[in-house]
Amino acid sequence: MIKLFEPAVGREEIEAVARVIESRWLAHGPEVEEFEKEFARYVGVRHSIAVSNGTVALYLVYRALGIGQGDGVAVPALTFVATASAAAMLGARPVFVDVDLETYTMDPDSLAENMGRDIKVVVPVHLFGHPADMDTIRRVVRDETPIVEDAAQAHGARYKGRRVGSLATAAIFSLYATKNMTSGEGGVVTTDSDELAGKLRLLRNHGQTRKYYHEVLGGNFRMSSIQAAIARVQLRKLDMLNERRRRVARMLTDMLSELRDVVVLPREAPWAYHVYHLYPVRLREEHAGSRDPIVECMRRRGVEVAVHYPVPLHRQPIFRGSAREGCCPNAELVARTEISLPCHPMLSDRDAEYVAEAFKECVSECVRR
Repeated sequence: MIKLFEPAVGREEIEAVARVIESRWLAHGPEVEEFEKEFARYVGVRHSIAVSNGTVALYLVYRALGIGQGDGVAVPALTFVATASAAAMLGARPVFVDVDLETYTMDPDSLAENMGRDIKVVVPVHLFGHPADMDTIRRVVRDETPIVEDAAQAHGARYKGRRVGSLATAAIFSLYATKNMTSGEGGVVTTDSDELAGKLRLLRNHGQTRKYYHEVLGGNFRMSSIQAAIARVQLRKLDMLNERRRRVARMLTDMLSELRDVVVLPREAPWAYHVYHLYPVRLREEHAGSRDPIVECMRRRGVEVAVHYPVPLHRQPIFRGSAREGCCPNAELVARTEISLPCHPMLSDRDAEYVAEAFKECVSECVRR
């Protein structure tokens, strides 16, 4: 079976973990601090705060920004639930914004329509590895409303030459096992704000200013040294791994170009450096009914595929009634028609060729033209 995701981990990561175990310093410590310095330098920011996972990173940023009961948090309707649920856990109100059909990221026009709804923070998601159009989003926001990049799927992606994570008030990254770089579980917040970084470091460690002195209500949201050791190795490999993803994506695009009457292939905006966390193809709307048969056909041929995300956030049961009808037609279209194909650095060229050939065969078998 060709897997949809496969972590690119090996001997170097094993040796890094063994080194930490031999040091006997397994919890949060110098290894985490070194990772934070290296990650901040890579992204191009003053501060990097390592935490236990990406959802916690979102939750802590929202808390540090003072988001609370009834505050509006603008998020794309097409993304993983944590972007919205982390705000809802603080009593905030997710405001769902439609996505652009070229990049699948936050649509600035839809954001403009929602900016009057007591929005306290705007959260563009660099979905599938493609950066959001940050300059246009910033022009829409205009005032001092903070912007938080959700870069959970976009490590190493660039917008107009700058790495994501350095483009707004703050940014979050996930280091989950399926991401472009991983520590198994883990998360990072990046920011240039000394004040915000200070609050985040307090919140992740029980609000301690010094041992057993707790100034604010915090918790244990720390990253372990074992996680940090893996992340440091992964960070050194990240650019190489992303280039491999981009090669696989180019191969898939070239080989699937003959299907353009049936599917819309991923695109890279002229100002973007796409890192292809996923390779999402979208069936043209008239062929949406063929999606489930194609998915099953691919699995029979030994290729794992998936649908991201079949229920957009504004249709999720936990957010029922929170969005006006018809708010996000593009997100709903993608939810009905998207299929994610394998596009990770562990794929060989032969694997990529097999994925493309299998997909062409399944389209031929399942779609009536």
